[in-house]
Amino acid sequence: MSAKSAINKELFTPHDEKMLAGVQVKRRTKKKIPFLATGGQGDYTTFICLSVTNKKPSHVSLTKVKQFQGSSAFVKRSQWTIDQLRQINGIDSNKDCPEFDLMFDNGLDQWVASSAGEKCTFIQILHHTCQRYCSARKPEFINCQSKLLGGNSILHSAAGSVTSAVQKASQALNERGERLGRAEERTADMMNSAEQFAVTAQKVSQTRRSLMLEKILGARSLLRCENGKFVIFKIKISLLY
Repeated sequence: MSAKSAINKELFTPHDEKMLAGVQVKRRTKKKIPFLATGGQGDYTTFICLSVTNKKPSHVSLTKVKQFQGSSAFVKRSQWTIDQLRQINGIDSNKDCPEFDLMFDNGLDQWVASSAGEKCTFIQILHHTCQRYCSARKPEFINCQSKLLGGNSILHSAAGSVTSAVQKASQALNERGERLGRAEERTADMMNSAEQFAVTAQKVSQTRRSLMLEKILGARSLLRCENGKFVIFKIKISLLY
């Protein structure tokens, strides 16, 4: 099971939520630690998770989740509602990069994702979620590639792929129907030709039989013996025969 699947199962599913996206991150700048904060739990891995409640009305949240070294458990550390999110900075609108910033009402977090692709997917889903669930003030997306915010997104590409597949299947069915239609036409032509051939053959056979019958009826041979010799007499048959 992947880390994101485990986070969803352990932290969100029990609270009737589902995780829409998650990105593994590290801070680009070291966070100042308060003077009174002493001790620590060692190294850890951080995830920023986007989730929504299953019950209506839907509530969307961004949650910082940590997994400390040597532990298989995941722990929620901070959480913000989507309405507290003010700005998403993609850092570079001209190329893929792993860095991005999240600005909330109470502060700014500067992150670097584990990969540029993971960051792009997260921002893309975050933008789509904001467009769907933010009814009033929507957060601002700056320095983000147009493919993450417009019609070239993964979501639109997936829909386009499905549409293309349906169109190809429909075209294949139409072509198959045309081939079957042509085959049926050829079969019908062959059947007609066979019937015509049978009729013609029958007429020819009848004509040949009539000619042979006329020859047989037109002359008969009589055999007679004269002076020890057999003589053949041909007698034409009259029309009154």
